[in-house]
Amino acid sequence: MGGFFGVVSKRDCVLDIFFGVDYHSHLGTRRGGMAIYDAAQGFQRQIHSIENTPFRTKFEKDLSEFHGCSGIGCISDQDPQPLLVRSHLGLFAISTVGIINNSDELIREYFSDHGHQFMAMSSGKVNSSELVAALINQKDDFVSGIRHAQELIDGSMTILLLTRDGVIAARDRLGRLPVLVGRDENGYCVSFESFAYHKLGYADAYELGPGEIVHITSDACVTLAPAGSEMKICAFLWSYYGYPNSNYEGMNVEVMRCRNGEIMARDEQNAGTMPDVDYVAGVPDSGVPHAIGYANYSHRPFARPFVKYTPTWPRSFMPENQAVRSQVAKMKQIPVPELIEGKRLLFVDDSIVRGTQLRETVEFLYESGAKEVHMRSACPPIMYSCKYLNFSRGNSDMDLLARRTVQELEGDEGSRHLDEYADGSTERGKCLLSAICKKLGFDSLGYQSLEGLLEAIGIDKDKVCTYCWNGKG
Repeated sequence: MGGFFGVVSKRDCVLDIFFGVDYHSHLGTRRGGMAIYDAAQGFQRQIHSIENTPFRTKFEKDLSEFHGCSGIGCISDQDPQPLLVRSHLGLFAISTVGIINNSDELIREYFSDHGHQFMAMSSGKVNSSELVAALINQKDDFVSGIRHAQELIDGSMTILLLTRDGVIAARDRLGRLPVLVGRDENGYCVSFESFAYHKLGYADAYELGPGEIVHITSDACVTLAPAGSEMKICAFLWSYYGYPNSNYEGMNVEVMRCRNGEIMARDEQNAGTMPDVDYVAGVPDSGVPHAIGYANYSHRPFARPFVKYTPTWPRSFMPENQAVRSQVAKMKQIPVPELIEGKRLLFVDDSIVRGTQLRETVEFLYESGAKEVHMRSACPPIMYSCKYLNFSRGNSDMDLLARRTVQELEGDEGSRHLDEYADGSTERGKCLLSAICKKLGFDSLGYQSLEGLLEAIGIDKDKVCTYCWNGKG
């Protein structure tokens, strides 16, 4: 994933950008960057690795050197950015969030002559923002160039540009991610998360539609290209990676998660499959509000049988070595023995993707004395790796627990019946639940239905991307 924040103001806005970007740290763990423009100093830019140190710590020492009334910043889970680009369109900074599935094809088709080259990263891949900038520069103006790039890209692409004249923001053509505009008495900001600018004193001003492009100055937010009619916003914004305080398309994240848990409990109660447990708990942190909703509806006590220790093990600490990653995950989990020993526990997690850490969590609970461990997923079984954003993305669909289990149960034939496997009321669905329970050690397992999830989100279901679950993007 990734996040972004930009400001154009009548006053120095460096601190706003610094804190605004920092409030997007939950969206990425690899790189952070800021680009500032000042009429006297020109463009200033800095990029740091945030893999082992939070954004705020890395950039504090840069603040005294940054000066300007406009700028953009980002948290990136992939490429270093923002980039500074010089072209016939002028000097500008660019930051992007999205996925380009056809980057090699685009380079071959549009940049294969001897007059083009790209800087390769250590992985050998081209920086996505650099490729987007190159596509934009094929046209005679920014709007035409952005539209050109977004139409050619297989995947998704949300774009922020910083020019001498302000900030240009372009939402992905199908609106897979949000772009929100805030306003204060000195200017405007643009953000992924609404709470980020609320905390900085900006009020809601505008929400871009899918494919819309706007130009932001200290005086106005002007539409350069209108929104399209079709939208496919990512459902995982509400289920998992959106921050609890944020609103997308008018729906608050925390409210949705609590409602989602209530719907799960309602449907399970109606089906007669709700187990008798001592406590309902959430897998920290994003599973907690789903669990609160489940507990409130089912009238089971809510508790926190274990907590995550984050002061010295922040989310951004993600060792490359899998054995070290697993050990770190274990070190974070601190039990509350009085709420585990001899207790029947039902946990709600935001999703079950690969299942690796969940297996370790269950083992940890039983080692801590749990009598029973029941698991509920706040979304349906994930059957497809995301091809639009960097969520549930892997080398193969077989990295996904549900899809891999289907393959183990029925081989290639199973891929023809994924809808049945995703429905826990069918014979195939029951087989999937039983197999995963056996594999991970649950006493029972349940998934939220796709219908229940969409009901909880509460916007037009045709405007929500459900590709991860049913292959329909």
